[in-house]
Amino acid sequence: MKQLFYLIIFTFSGILQAQQWQDSFDDALTKAADEDKPIVLVFSGSDWCAPCIRLKRHIFDAEEFRTYAVEHYVMYDADFPRKKKNQLPQEKLNVNKSLAEKYNPKGYFPLVVVMDKNQNVLGTTGFVARTSPEKYIKTLNKFLK
Repeated sequence: MKQLFYLIIFTFSGILQAQQWQDSFDDALTKAADEDKPIVLVFSGSDWCAPCIRLKRHIFDAEEFRTYAVEHYVMYDADFPRKKKNQLPQEKLNVNKSLAEKYNPKGYFPLVVVMDKNQNVLGTTGFVARTSPEKYIKTLNKFLK
């Protein structure tokens, strides 16, 4: 029983460490400043935007991207779900709306904004069909040079 407990704790802690998305944009800013990393701000519609869902599934959820991102980026998802069961807390929704006004005024979904730790936009991209996580990483890194 004790071994099972430790196995569960070990597995759960590994999952937490692999999590790359910040819970709040303030957390993302703090982490970016502390670790001197760029912020990858993703505008998505997680339950209605087909290209957003594909971008998450094929790029952001890929082990290669997740492993690289943990070491090189600070990730924040400015999500705008439409289904009632997926609604965000009002405070988080207000932050995401504010970010959209500033960085995504035309309302493109998905939109990926790469910025430095001081919130200066370095470049933008979106979903690119038939691309690999490796190629997507190269696209994001082009903005950093």
